[in-house]
Amino acid sequence: MDAEWGDGTRAVRAGEDPAVPGAPLRPSPVFAAPFHLGDQPPRANGADAYGRTEHPTLRVFEDAVGELDGGRCLSFATGMAALTAAVLACARSGDRVVLPSDGYYTTRLLAAEELDRFGIEVQYAATPDIERVAADGGLAGARMVLLETPSNPQLDVCDIAAVAGAAHAAGALVAVDNTTATPLGQRPLALGADLTVGSDTKALTGHSDVLLGHVTVTDDELYARVKGFRDRTGSTPGAFEAWLGHRSMSTVDLRLARQAANAAAVVELLDGHPAVTGLRWPWRPGDPSFALASRQMLRPNGVVSLELADEAAVTRLLSASRLWAAATSFGGVHSTIDRRAQWGGDAVAPGFVRLSCGIEDTADLVADLSRALDALG
Repeated sequence: MDAEWGDGTRAVRAGEDPAVPGAPLRPSPVFAAPFHLGDQPPRANGADAYGRTEHPTLRVFEDAVGELDGGRCLSFATGMAALTAAVLACARSGDRVVLPSDGYYTTRLLAAEELDRFGIEVQYAATPDIERVAADGGLAGARMVLLETPSNPQLDVCDIAAVAGAAHAAGALVAVDNTTATPLGQRPLALGADLTVGSDTKALTGHSDVLLGHVTVTDDELYARVKGFRDRTGSTPGAFEAWLGHRSMSTVDLRLARQAANAAAVVELLDGHPAVTGLRWPWRPGDPSFALASRQMLRPNGVVSLELADEAAVTRLLSASRLWAAATSFGGVHSTIDRRAQWGGDAVAPGFVRLSCGIEDTADLVADLSRALDALG
């Protein structure tokens, strides 16, 4: 694909073959587990044999995501399946991995419940501190460093290139959970990361109706290791999910633009409001992450975090709103509010919430949220 094309063109055209007269305009899902072998041995001349290890519909999705990420992509059934593969394909018993202490809580559950019993040592570092840890030699002896930037749910940002440089000097691989940013908002591979991981359940596919994940790399050996892990553990997505993901990501440029516009308007409403403390959005001037996000990231998104007085205040806000729904996850077309403490795992106050701005009309979202805030007194 032409590298000079814009995000909208790339999102629509990524993964597509040249048009053939009389053929469908868009690729259709192939619903098959085994494929005909004929008189050839399995996988002869690149032919498909079995859907767990190769499938044309998965390749279309993978080609599309890989074009946006800038590497070779492998699809997974969920984001956590992708992240698990990224770690376990690279680390073995006795190795040490560095994980974000303030990132997605299920990543920490993976470490506590699974990595520990496999004999993999875990070192934690908060996103705002990882650059200092890297600069002070704290990555020496590590096998892998996982970054999540912006972090979920507190939206801190770290310098991928700086950490990658220090990690590589220490002999460690760098993986970046790029879920919040999406491939249009940030390109970790171009900044020095070895792997980029995404939960495509969220903003990339963006309709809250499919579970998907992916890992993208540029190194062929690393690709083979991750693919081998995926194929042997059976964490391949279904054909329908991959097709639906490819169809949905065609509009990611449009969705991100509206979500970011809505977030900017919502942040303007919330900034300085007496009911709100701890407002975070990396693209708000004055935010601790603003300078780095502006330099490192390609565009903003629609995720905002803040703190209300307590759990009761969040309940009153939701009860008074008509457009903001109580739901977890983020990046979808509907605007949602998620009180993170109810899930456990995150070191946040009872009134801490993550707002995911959808693609509704900006004026409607702001007016509705304003009325809901008025209900707090």
